[in-house]
Amino acid sequence: MQSAHKTALVWFRRGVRVRDNHALTEAVKSAETVVPVFVLDPTILTHQTTAPVRARFLFESLRSLDDELRKIGGRLIIRHGKPLEELERLVHETGATALFFGREYEPYGRERDKTISAAMKERGVTVTETDDHLLTEPGEVMTKAGTVYTVFTPYKRVWFEQAMDAPLPAPKRIVLPDNLHSEAIPELPASVGVSEAYGGEAPGVLVKGGEMEGAKWLDKFVEACLGDYGTERDYPAHEGTSRLSAYLRSGVISPRQIFDAVRTRRDALSASIAVSANTFLSELAWRDFYYQILFHFPHVQGGAFKPVYDGISWENDDALFAAWRDGKTGYPIIDAASRQMNAQGWMHNRARMISASFLCKDLLCDWRRGEEVFMQRLVDGDQASNNGGWQWAAGTGTDAQPFFRIFNPTSQGEKFDADGSYVKQWCPELKRIPAKYVHKPWELSEREQEAVGCVLGRDYPRPIVDHKVQRERALALYRATPATDEAAGKPAGETSYVP
Repeated sequence: MQSAHKTALVWFRRGVRVRDNHALTEAVKSAETVVPVFVLDPTILTHQTTAPVRARFLFESLRSLDDELRKIGGRLIIRHGKPLEELERLVHETGATALFFGREYEPYGRERDKTISAAMKERGVTVTETDDHLLTEPGEVMTKAGTVYTVFTPYKRVWFEQAMDAPLPAPKRIVLPDNLHSEAIPELPASVGVSEAYGGEAPGVLVKGGEMEGAKWLDKFVEACLGDYGTERDYPAHEGTSRLSAYLRSGVISPRQIFDAVRTRRDALSASIAVSANTFLSELAWRDFYYQILFHFPHVQGGAFKPVYDGISWENDDALFAAWRDGKTGYPIIDAASRQMNAQGWMHNRARMISASFLCKDLLCDWRRGEEVFMQRLVDGDQASNNGGWQWAAGTGTDAQPFFRIFNPTSQGEKFDADGSYVKQWCPELKRIPAKYVHKPWELSEREQEAVGCVLGRDYPRPIVDHKVQRERALALYRATPATDEAAGKPAGETSYVP
């Protein structure tokens, strides 16, 4: 059967994989020769919210992608520059008459792709966008009235009713045109990570990029952790989460692959344990939910979903903000969370919620400042989920935690890190403090502090604020905003970060 095109370009962006990549599969079906290309866009690579640790993860994933493509006869063509210019140059070099790529949902990507699609069509190049990054597209899960869901629970019910596609295998063979130039994939020293880049200590990134690495983490989670996910996911010291968020964010592994593996394992588990699998799948629903919010309500990029909350008069004390960012607040669970982020480029989900609440409602800092730090330092920094999670914590978003629900950092630490294992891992100056006091070391007498080698103000910071005082100040700050009773009193949704 004759192919529709002699040569097609496959433009990799987030779908940095050969398995279950609809753009790649469709291109191989449609063209005699296929050019897999990744354009290193300086606009993205040099952006202030592009974490060095995320760049390293990308470069590792690109090397893995090149290896996987070579196994089936191809290789990855790397170009550095503006995407439109580089794609037009490749069309000229190869005579390509088709361009395939996975759909984007964020404002920058959508506008870029719109421009590129128009330019390609003017050159006679057929453009095909495929659905490769989400399980359900932003317009698929809608209310009966055809409107967008802005509350998660009813969205989730309809989401679970959707028929999820099975993942596709990698193409068996790719034929690449001859004599194509490729630039080198950039090298970053193994030590470069968020810790080194931002003045922290001992960088030790938790996950490595690459399709095979993602597959290993998925297999480990499904076999060893899935059955306990519903209970274990809330404890930062436990190996209870999937560690798949960075692979999902970059498209190194597809959500279809994850859904299929989890569903298969769930169906083999007992009914009582299978509940945990559905809890995990709900996190994938949260991911789709936040993407459809960003897609349909792009004003959340930079502003509150409920615009009335843009009027909050945040205090934004720079010294308090720096203490939160650097893990020096004097509240152990908060400091452990920031130090984990600064060392590993990753933070446990429960710790993210506690940390975000503390910044907004104890330190009275604008949630957007925290949102930016997470994007600057997390290997899984994802605009849609990060924005949705921060607005959830701040009470400014869709289906958000109401402003009067304020996490107590001490009781949260005692509940989810009862023996202090997590805190002592990241705040070793507290390692000799008894579990009873590890989340409130200020209750130790000066003599007791000396005895355990942790004197507040010398070995570990004193609390930079009084939670009880700040709670009342936060309530007053929110109540000074002319919010409606409906906006202020809406009940809290479920937890809101992808694991």
